[in-house]
Amino acid sequence: MSASSALVLRNPGSAPLGDLDVLAADEFRSRVIEEVAAGARISALFGLEPWQRTRGAQPVALVAVIARDAPGELALYATEVQGAYDSLTPALSQAHRFEREIAEQWNVRPEGHPWLKPVRFALPHRVAAGGVPAEVPVIGHVDYFRVEGAEIHEVAVGPVHAGVIEPGHFRFQCHGEKVFHLEISLGYQHRGVERALAGGPDKRSIHYAETLAGDTTIGHATAYAQVVEALAGVEPPVRAEIVRAIALELERARG
Repeated sequence: MSASSALVLRNPGSAPLGDLDVLAADEFRSRVIEEVAAGARISALFGLEPWQRTRGAQPVALVAVIARDAPGELALYATEVQGAYDSLTPALSQAHRFEREIAEQWNVRPEGHPWLKPVRFALPHRVAAGGVPAEVPVIGHVDYFRVEGAEIHEVAVGPVHAGVIEPGHFRFQCHGEKVFHLEISLGYQHRGVERALAGGPDKRSIHYAETLAGDTTIGHATAYAQVVEALAGVEPPVRAEIVRAIALELERARG
């Protein structure tokens, strides 16, 4: 594996986007598959407005963040696609949800994906420059997969829940106590936080992070603080690390 094809960071860490090589789509795909075959995992796979334009008009940059757990490294790979690309999902099942989200956010089709159903939005929509949707998404209106047969019953849960978890609708296809299939519909509280965070940090940024999800207030606030610290090149004091660890453990235990 070519060392120059991946941008390797520690977590938390930062590097200019310009340091990330843009690979050909087939090489990008093979590199990600090789990483996972070697024991790594896909931590994130997402689309961006391209910082390099290697071919065509209005391409979408795909970035894969690969977690190498043993050495504690994050390896980043990037490519540019337009319209469609060969899906990673048939070779790597862990990519399936990432690619479904890419399809609905960027209107780029992962060819060969076995089940390209929406994650949150019923209609794919292209995100224009600045993160503003070019089309208005329709949330929560999707066709649900159903299991047919004698004594099959469906259990619907949500989207309103009694606890602090965020709204989500879940449909369990059951036979007795066996769950054959689960359908999930999310996005009921899509508030444009990602777009609101752009251009920060400012006085509202930490509050946006804290209120992303009611059950992960400490987790998201800590992650945001680590991002800002990495970009600024500063180390938090030991006391802050201790307080964060205690708060994270309390939040985890509550969950």
